[in-house]
Amino acid sequence: MYYPYFRGKQYELITIRENAERMSRAKIVPIIEPVKQNLSGLTRAVEALIEHNARFVLIVNPQCGELCDGASALSNEIMIDLLPEYDNYLIGYVVNTDSDINAVRRFCRSQVRPISIIHYGYPHGRELADTLNKFETVEEHIFIEEFSTRLYRRHFKDKQRVLIRDGFVHRKNREHPEIEHFSDLHITYADEGVNGFGDYLIVGDEFMESGGPAYAVAIHLTFIDTDEDNDMFVKHYISDRTQSPTDPGGKFLEALRKLVRDVNRPKSKIYRSEAVEEFESFHSREHYPGLGYVKKLSMQHHIELIAHYLGE
Repeated sequence: MYYPYFRGKQYELITIRENAERMSRAKIVPIIEPVKQNLSGLTRAVEALIEHNARFVLIVNPQCGELCDGASALSNEIMIDLLPEYDNYLIGYVVNTDSDINAVRRFCRSQVRPISIIHYGYPHGRELADTLNKFETVEEHIFIEEFSTRLYRRHFKDKQRVLIRDGFVHRKNREHPEIEHFSDLHITYADEGVNGFGDYLIVGDEFMESGGPAYAVAIHLTFIDTDEDNDMFVKHYISDRTQSPTDPGGKFLEALRKLVRDVNRPKSKIYRSEAVEEFESFHSREHYPGLGYVKKLSMQHHIELIAHYLGE
């Protein structure tokens, strides 16, 4: 039902690995687009998913990062060495504006594993559907909302369909509002005519190899508002200092104080996840774990929130 989209950077892979059991229990299906030539982190994440018999989608033609010009190592080290005996996953294949229909046809013909097509802006829906419908191995279609209209999605209605919405607005940390809408797709996906929903967690679709200096530190927590028909919003807890890249640890503690104060106020709407409890532990110890780990905790909180909403 819920398909979180991960680009395979270090802390995203750690998030998958540490939450594999939770995702398996809640029937959450992570989509993984590998972006690093070093596949050790991806290997450990996939091993954790296998250990807990979790269903996942592994993209074999990444469009971002170090593997976008060819993924032979991905094929050899992961598909051949790690996954030959595992059945509870799908091969993800991205189609976009640059995709060649003949290459798509050759790929589908070469596979015996179930395939998940990730629609990232291919312009001719009917032509693509006519091609893909000939292959029984194509089991589901994952649509990136920004690049697919309802009319486009209608051509693929005979298979499982999932809609991915990017609920996170990219901007400089110091420019985030205190609170903003994230998504209602967890409630309305059936009204969109699809069988499942997804997002890019609190990272967003925009891919960056690495961030710049942290003039401001922001911690992002999603929450479901029961007073607003279970709509989902995101809070941005921002450091007080925003004008220089110095002292990220101190700025983290400034943002963290705001988070802890908000979580502990009467009738707080923030779900008390294990990630939130770890944030509170950092606050009590005045400990700064690094910005990558902070992002990992925010991603974990989002997964815990949706697992809780789905009735984990």
